[in-house]
Amino acid sequence: MNAKTRRLIFERLRAANPDPRTELVYDSTFELLIAVILSAQATDRSVNQATAGLFAEADTPEAMIALGEEGLKRHIRTIGLFNTKARNILKTCEALLANHDGQVPRDRKALEALPGVGRKTANVVLNTAFGEPTMAVDTHIFRVANRTRIAEGKTPLAVERALLSNVPEEFLQDAHHWLILHGRYTCLARKPRCAACLIEDLCEYSDKTAPSPDAN
Repeated sequence: MNAKTRRLIFERLRAANPDPRTELVYDSTFELLIAVILSAQATDRSVNQATAGLFAEADTPEAMIALGEEGLKRHIRTIGLFNTKARNILKTCEALLANHDGQVPRDRKALEALPGVGRKTANVVLNTAFGEPTMAVDTHIFRVANRTRIAEGKTPLAVERALLSNVPEEFLQDAHHWLILHGRYTCLARKPRCAACLIEDLCEYSDKTAPSPDAN
C-alpha cells in the first residue's frame, strides 16, 4: 500500500469519528491502568460491568489493597483469568505506592515493570492517559493492519513498528483507536463487513466479501 492510500484511509476514519475514545470506562489514570490490565482476553463490556462496582469501592492503590485478594476477586470473577489478574493488580498497587508515590508513571520502562503490564497495556496507558502517539497492537489492530495492508507484520511488535513508520504523523495520536474500533465493528475476524466498510475501495484485502444483493 502506498502513502497516498494510507492517508486517504485515515482521512476517512477521522471524518467519520473525529474524536475517538477507548470504550473502557474510567475516571482516572489509575482506573484506566486497572481496566486495561483486566481487559486482556476479555471484552471491554465485561470489564466495564466489573469495574462499575470495583471503582465505586476502590479507586486508588491504597483502597484496592485494602480490598484484599478475595475482595477484589468478588468484583472481577466474571472476567477471564481473574485469579491471576487479581494477584497482579494488588502487586501493581503495591509497586505504585512503593516506587511512584501512588501515581501511574508516564514512562514505558516503569509501566512494563509493573506486574500484569506488558507492552500493549503500556501503550494504551501512554496513548490514552498521556497523549503519546503509541500503537497498542491487539488482535483487532493486528488483523486490520495486515488484512488491509496498511502495515504488515508477523508479530504484534512488527505491526506496531510498521504502523509507527507508515501512518502519517497527524493521525498517529488517534490511529490506535480508529483501527481497534474498525476491527471490532466492521473488519470482523470471521466475516468482515466489507459492504458496510468506509474504506472498502482503498483496502487491499484479497478476499473481500461480496455485498448482498439488496445492499445499497
